Amino acid sequence: MSAPNTPRPTGRPRAAFAMAATTAQSVLRPSVRTAFGEVCELAPEVLDDFGTEHARAVLADTELLVTGWGCPPLDAAVLEVAPRLRAVAHTAGTVRGHVTEACWARGIEVSSAAAANALPVAEYTVAMILLGGKQVLESAREYRATHRRDMLRTALDVGNYRRTVGILSASLIGRRVIELLRPYDFQVLLHDPYVPDAEAAELGVELVGLDELFAASDIVSVHTPLLPATRGLVGADQLAALRTGSLLINTSRGAVLDQDALTAELVAGRLRAVLDVTEPEVLPDGHPLWDCPNALITPHLAGSQGNELDRLADLALAEVTRWAAGDGFAHPVRPERLAFLA
Repeated sequence: MSAPNTPRPTGRPRAAFAMAATTAQSVLRPSVRTAFGEVCELAPEVLDDFGTEHARAVLADTELLVTGWGCPPLDAAVLEVAPRLRAVAHTAGTVRGHVTEACWARGIEVSSAAAANALPVAEYTVAMILLGGKQVLESAREYRATHRRDMLRTALDVGNYRRTVGILSASLIGRRVIELLRPYDFQVLLHDPYVPDAEAAELGVELVGLDELFAASDIVSVHTPLLPATRGLVGADQLAALRTGSLLINTSRGAVLDQDALTAELVAGRLRAVLDVTEPEVLPDGHPLWDCPNALITPHLAGSQGNELDRLADLALAEVTRWAAGDGFAHPVRPERLAFLA
């Protein structure tokens, strides 16, 4: 299907929100809706089901959809009743759940707030790197048990001076983590087969192979999107290469790791881990990681939470404003890059 022949809007495009009702309550605060309404001719209701008669009537005139978590798929049948749809501005990261091949075939422009969502994930990661290097959780647990402290007897493997941090993948989040680590006394290694040497030099990191990343790092942080080629990328061999006491942080997807191999290492007490994601989410009752003192498991909270959702809405609003003015998206999602994106 070719792109519609109607011209790009130069005034206030007809727009609608499309996302789950719970998402709308969190992301579309009244001030946000008002701001979008100043840029667009906005349908008053949030669409969460494209199959209703009302939704079809709204879609018939819609030029732009502002989407969020829980948006139904924009498949060929939906596009058939949305002949004027030209653009999708997503208020979250990945668009894989709702932007289908039919959208790319239509030539629909797509924007994502992945760049905004990357910021809190990177902040969480850096916080865990610093806390992990100081072994804060372990020290707090021991302090609670003994009520004793002796700073001069602290082991030499505690601290963040001249630590080696390995970053697995220069994704949006991985790049932001690299940037945030620059003020600290870390050596930063990177494994990413798609980053050339010159670009690694610009990032200020040393480019290494996958196995070397694990063998040389005190802390490894995983930022690889889950794709068919990356499922189980970190396996038993890589985990075995980590030095005893090393810290593994995963804010990507649980299935990027061989979780059984990781569980074995953690239960044995050889490694430490901060896992914001697992496979599955949530781990079943009785899973050994729940009771593992050297594993911190958080409920997928590194991404945008609470007032950080306003950042997602703000980026989407800025994208819609640019698009309505004819300037295009500043954060476009390109179909040729889908194989590398989460």
